[in-house]
Amino acid sequence: MFISATGGNKKSMKVKIQNLWYRLRGSFWFLPALMAIAAILLSFTTTAIDRIYLYRQNTVAWLVYSGDPDGARTVLSTIAGSMITVAGVVFSITIVVLTLASSQFGPRLIKNFMNVRANQIVLGTFVATFIYSILVLHTVNAEPGETFVPGLSITAAIVMSLLSLGVLIFFIHSVSESIQAQNIIARVRRDLEKAVDRIFPEKLGKEEDSSLGLTKRVYDIPTTCDRDVCQVKAYQSGYLQTVDNDTLMRIAVEENLLIHLGYRPGNFITQGGCLVTIWPGEKVDDRLCKKINTIFILGPERTLEQDVEFAISQLVEIAVRALSPGINDPITAITCIDWLGASLCQLTNRRMPTSHRYDDRNRLRVICKPFTFEGMLDAAFNMIRQNSHSVAAVSIHLLETIATVAAQTHHKEYRDSLLRHATMVAHGCKERLVADGDRDDLELRYKAVAKALDEILEVVAVKSAGRSS
Repeated sequence: MFISATGGNKKSMKVKIQNLWYRLRGSFWFLPALMAIAAILLSFTTTAIDRIYLYRQNTVAWLVYSGDPDGARTVLSTIAGSMITVAGVVFSITIVVLTLASSQFGPRLIKNFMNVRANQIVLGTFVATFIYSILVLHTVNAEPGETFVPGLSITAAIVMSLLSLGVLIFFIHSVSESIQAQNIIARVRRDLEKAVDRIFPEKLGKEEDSSLGLTKRVYDIPTTCDRDVCQVKAYQSGYLQTVDNDTLMRIAVEENLLIHLGYRPGNFITQGGCLVTIWPGEKVDDRLCKKINTIFILGPERTLEQDVEFAISQLVEIAVRALSPGINDPITAITCIDWLGASLCQLTNRRMPTSHRYDDRNRLRVICKPFTFEGMLDAAFNMIRQNSHSVAAVSIHLLETIATVAAQTHHKEYRDSLLRHATMVAHGCKERLVADGDRDDLELRYKAVAKALDEILEVVAVKSAGRSS
């Protein structure tokens, strides 16, 4: 049974606001626009003070500009002209940096440069100073009997121009640092760390009690769930960026449904594909399909809002590009592996969400497709391993990183996955290496990693046997 939702473009208000705010914070124009609005308000404020207090009371202090109207116009015109010129230079430099970053590290990292607050503040400072100077220049009056020179406003424009000079020096320093590979990698790693802190543990309703084993899970799944179901189709294509988890659980409770999600944030959904599967199927109609579709935000690109693997893929992309014959920079790839290892160590200490979610009455309501440690381990190491078979230094460093991650996890299934990756690294690289010394080093490192993992697994098994007895 299939029911297609062809309408209902209204998004869940909560998710829509959150998604809009995420896009605004990541846009290059949002902060400069706010600074430009602040400059407009400041110009109105300072000129009002000049008219009401300083000008009428004739109380011009020594630090306030006290020249004639022609001099005031010259100062403001010079400041405005220089600011718009420098703003154009800053914009050009930014475009050049974005072009270099796209070709060197990948187009998906352009957003990371655009998200840098320092670059937005620099551009906003010049634009704000230009707008402020133009607005104050408009108030200067040289007519006989109505001469008005806003001394405080002109002084503020001079101060803003001096501040802009310091900001320009800072911008040159910031740009020279932002194009360095290690700084780019560290910035992506910070985004990944924030995403891990924000997403794990992710709760949707009440998670199942793992201490109850599989009995509760099997008992709560209806026996007719494989037959009496209805698939709700997606009415647009794109990457799943955000899911309104609270609304999804509320719909499941209000309609007394069991909802199975076939996608998680970061997956690509095609129009007409199965978005969710609902039991019982007879309760599904066009109204419910529209409600379901409104809680899924799709877009043309992946985002970090709920997709932790996207940041991992950015680090992997930098490493893979560094290993390409055109760039041939294994040091950058090793740096990416170091930060990937640090992120995986962070993940080993987090409780991964389960796939089965319960309401307040312990009734199974949602079966989702959660992120798993094994999946993120594959995302972190597979592509690097596949592109580093002929680079002994990178493969050896992969084995060392696997050993580092294994030392910080207490989950047997995690260590089994780590051992599987270590085996694939060793076997794949041995076939490609030409020098016997490189093969011997790789074999020695693999044996050390395998031995350490076996010893840890034996300790875990002994502890588990002791607890069960």
